[in-house]
Amino acid sequence: MPRRSATMLAATLLLIALLCASVLMKVPYTQLSPGPTYNTLGAQDKSGTPVISISGQQTYPTTGHLNMTTVQVTGATYQPSLVSVLVGWLRDDVLVVPHDNIYPQGQTEQQSEQQNAEEFASSQDSAKAAALTQLGYPVGNEVIVSSVVAGGPSEGRLHAGDRIVAVDGTAITDAAQVAKQVTQHKPGENVVFTIVPHAKDGANPSAADQSQVTVTTTKAPDADRAMVGILPGVAHTYPFKIDIGLQDVGGPSAGLMFSLGIVDKLTPTDLTGGQFVAGTGTIDDSGKVGPIGGISMKVIAARDAGARYFFTPSDNCAEASKNTPSGLRLIKVDTLDGALKALGQIRAGQDAALPSCTTS
Repeated sequence: MPRRSATMLAATLLLIALLCASVLMKVPYTQLSPGPTYNTLGAQDKSGTPVISISGQQTYPTTGHLNMTTVQVTGATYQPSLVSVLVGWLRDDVLVVPHDNIYPQGQTEQQSEQQNAEEFASSQDSAKAAALTQLGYPVGNEVIVSSVVAGGPSEGRLHAGDRIVAVDGTAITDAAQVAKQVTQHKPGENVVFTIVPHAKDGANPSAADQSQVTVTTTKAPDADRAMVGILPGVAHTYPFKIDIGLQDVGGPSAGLMFSLGIVDKLTPTDLTGGQFVAGTGTIDDSGKVGPIGGISMKVIAARDAGARYFFTPSDNCAEASKNTPSGLRLIKVDTLDGALKALGQIRAGQDAALPSCTTS
């Protein structure tokens, strides 16, 4: 075989080998893409079950859309090929990020899912508090079991969501009191919790449902003190029942849209005026809106679903503006009150007055 032909053959074989290697080579990246959107004014699925259900208080008809948006993320154990990552970098509807940005080292997929579920539950609680506070309803607080350490002394005895009324007979009004009471004991001693068990069926338990649970303390792994293996937290109490029933959704980013959905159902004004509005953003109890991740994928999801307007946290405006789909108007929001004012401008057809992400 002539030398030139042999060289070309070798180069071709090497190129084929490199292409095969790039297809098979796994790289430490995670891929994000637009996920489904859910109308907080509508149903979860074909069953017709509402995303937001309110009982014990008058509600009003709604029209239009107030859609929360999601991002689909590849699993913690999945590693894409080099070719897949290169293709993803070239696409507008795929976001490629380092694996550790989504799944920190040492965190399992189950732990990540648990964290997302807890953040989602917390966002629902804050969304309810912000909406009712905006409307002038009273919102109270109670100390609860936020989580139970697997394998700890409280596992199977106390449960996430249990209301902590007292510890060793001392009334509990602040989460910090729980640790104070427990650490008065030595490891191996008993602590008596007076609780109102969390109702898994969604019912609102009353003080009459109180029970006493005895937990034997153990030594904390990092210090010579007693522990019972729970994380106390604070939950809100409301004058009537609000259920948010979405499944298989995680993270805190739907807070703003949940709040808007609740306000719309509790007020006679049709907030959207029949328009298709989507959005994202965390929310705290006072109604302050915070930034989220994956905004470039969420604006695509919103436009694909049919949205014309998209509520965007101020801190996400710069990123969202780089990849805004045609026909979608980004509306800058900082607070729940600001979002409600923007909806009023949408109803009135005052698009020019809307706070835009492209304005300074």
